[in-house]
Amino acid sequence: MNDLWRGTLSTRLRISSGLVLFTYALLHFVNIGLGMLSPVWMDAMQDARQLVTRSILGSVLLYGAFTVHITFALVKLARRGTLRMPFWEAVQIGLGITIPILLVAHLVHTRTAHEIHNVNDEMGYIMLLLYNTADGWKQSLLLLVVWLHGCTGLHFWLRGKAWWRRYLPALTGAAVLVPAFALAGFLVEGRRVKAQFSDPDAREAMIDRFNFPDRETFAELITLTDQMGWLFGAIMALVALAYLVKYIRARQQSVTIRYHSGAQINAPRGLTLLEMSRLRGIPHAALCGGRGRCTTCRVVIEEGLELLHPPSEAEARSLAAVGAEPNTRLACQIKPMDPMTVMRVFQPDGRSKNRGHASQGEEKELALLFLDMRGFTARTTGQLPYDVVFLLNRFFDAIVPSINAQGGTVDKYLGDGFLAVFELPASDSSAHAALRAIEGIAQALANFNATLAREGQSPVAIGIGAHLGDVVLGEIGAAGQAPRTLIGDTVNTASRIEGVTKEFKVQAFVSAPLLAAAGHAVPQDQMQALDLRGLSSPLLAWPVQEASDLSVQLARFRSNEETQVPKS
Repeated sequence: MNDLWRGTLSTRLRISSGLVLFTYALLHFVNIGLGMLSPVWMDAMQDARQLVTRSILGSVLLYGAFTVHITFALVKLARRGTLRMPFWEAVQIGLGITIPILLVAHLVHTRTAHEIHNVNDEMGYIMLLLYNTADGWKQSLLLLVVWLHGCTGLHFWLRGKAWWRRYLPALTGAAVLVPAFALAGFLVEGRRVKAQFSDPDAREAMIDRFNFPDRETFAELITLTDQMGWLFGAIMALVALAYLVKYIRARQQSVTIRYHSGAQINAPRGLTLLEMSRLRGIPHAALCGGRGRCTTCRVVIEEGLELLHPPSEAEARSLAAVGAEPNTRLACQIKPMDPMTVMRVFQPDGRSKNRGHASQGEEKELALLFLDMRGFTARTTGQLPYDVVFLLNRFFDAIVPSINAQGGTVDKYLGDGFLAVFELPASDSSAHAALRAIEGIAQALANFNATLAREGQSPVAIGIGAHLGDVVLGEIGAAGQAPRTLIGDTVNTASRIEGVTKEFKVQAFVSAPLLAAAGHAVPQDQMQALDLRGLSSPLLAWPVQEASDLSVQLARFRSNEETQVPKS
């Protein structure tokens, strides 16, 4: 996780404060949702939460995180060179600004009322205050805004990680359930409390229990809410003024930027090159939103490099990670003060140096399968080329449909073998598809060999190496002649796994990462440690003597956390 925290101090503070606030929101919403199950559970969780959040340390951490997070967000907004930005970023900023506007009333009528007027602001008080009121609708909107803002920020922070993409469907489902659970709890408990309050005897008891604010106290709280709202409005006005002053000053000076494509713009000094491009309508990729993490905004400086400021530590680290040339910089990090000529490495639709979308490359965790025909050279020695091609085509026609039936495709044919990839949405479904395909191939091979036997020919033997890991898919080759393919260490490892099937006299080897992704826990004593070139440590793999009944063999192993083979 260390690489998640690399970056400037302000970035680290913004992320860490956001995580504190996200954790608080999650626990708070779950707490509200418990009202659907039991008011006792709901009150018990609130008491437990407040032991932390209302302690001195907890209060400093919570309100400090809120102050830091909103301060850095507003400062960043004030310092922007242009308000042109991707739609998702505009939505994220808009949601962030909306939160304090809706939150101030909630904060004043709960924590502030508790501290100043000794109001018992437990959940029953909040339900009574909000249920079936206009303020209740506003606070329900606040819940949705806070959750959407937090989840969006979390996604765009972690979306570059393979493990995040792997579990994204499940995380999305959980993210949808949280606000639904909270709103359901609010409705159920709010209805119960409101019904109880309609009883005159119960009403008096509840007023005493909550120390419910009287008319004068409510007037004071409303006045304080209005004052806090005006204060935030004044802060936003200052942010707007700071941006306007910066914009006017920047407009007084401009710099000329020439693009390799022939386009030329004049933009205010003080903007990043990415902001200049967006301001003048020049397409420019930035998958991370201009945070200096994805490097898709990088440019080659063809003229003017010597006049440009040196890269920051964070920019230098990102460029080093992709092996960039010395004249390559990140458009989101450089602020040209002098004319320069640049070439965009990537464009926003994924085109790299005027190529198609797929040439940008896409990283995924997928299952791969290398297959090779055994003894092909000896079998075809002395045969006419036509006969060799005829045999190979018959062989491929027999077994490739087993791959296609599971959603897999043959990435490339390699003489008497091929590389197949199972490009499915999630790694577990990709792994399952690969295992089913291996069984289908073995069954199809048996039928193919039966046909050969009837023709008086010897049977065909194969070796299969199956592995799962991160691969990069993209168009690789000269412009206009670049087929879509995949590369990466996972490809090399799968090939080397297939290479040892002959040595161990097995039909297939299935790697431990693939088995684990499919949820199969093969006992350690049935795994084989393979010393493969290019790997610093042995890779565990399961040898399969004959794969036509692979599903039956796997059914013997039950996946559980105690015996599951870890990914190697």
